[in-house]
Amino acid sequence: MNPSPRPEWHEYFMAVAKLISTRSTCNSRPTGAILVRDRHILATGYNGSPPGAPHCLGDFNPDGSPFCYSRHVGAGEGNKYDYCRSSHAEANAVAQAARLGVAVEGAAIYCTLAPCYNCTKLLAAARIAEVYYEHDYESSDRRRDRHWQSIYRESGIKIWQRIAISPESLAAFAGAFSGITSERRLKPR
Repeated sequence: MNPSPRPEWHEYFMAVAKLISTRSTCNSRPTGAILVRDRHILATGYNGSPPGAPHCLGDFNPDGSPFCYSRHVGAGEGNKYDYCRSSHAEANAVAQAARLGVAVEGAAIYCTLAPCYNCTKLLAAARIAEVYYEHDYESSDRRRDRHWQSIYRESGIKIWQRIAISPESLAAFAGAFSGITSERRLKPR
């Protein structure tokens, strides 16, 4: 019996994306993304303000609710990204790869949230081959969503919905975080 089952690759990469999301500075939805090719992580990203810009995380409205700049200015669904302080996790992962000189053509991306319309266009332009995600985007604009799906089809990106982590792998991850990770499995001779 294996005391510490190894997670399969999709679970492993989604767990890393979930861990990356803990760095998010967005009060609306913390998200994480990682770019992967040949089972190697190329770059990571989480949603948050550009370097040096103020973050929404930790700021509160007078009523005590979490602060969101696009909601503060009353931006509607159609132009909320024009006012959001955060860059999305996918965009930050592609930007990190660009800063480091890492080619991403043909890579897969694992995201905790399905990419939005703008990030879908970015991923197509970067020639990302596959998109794996945990949670649906849930846009309120169905017409945009139909167009969004056509970008995947027309650009040849394969999209894989709802990558879930099994209870066994969750237990293995929890064990790695709750104690000393590199504690001996076998007693010394």
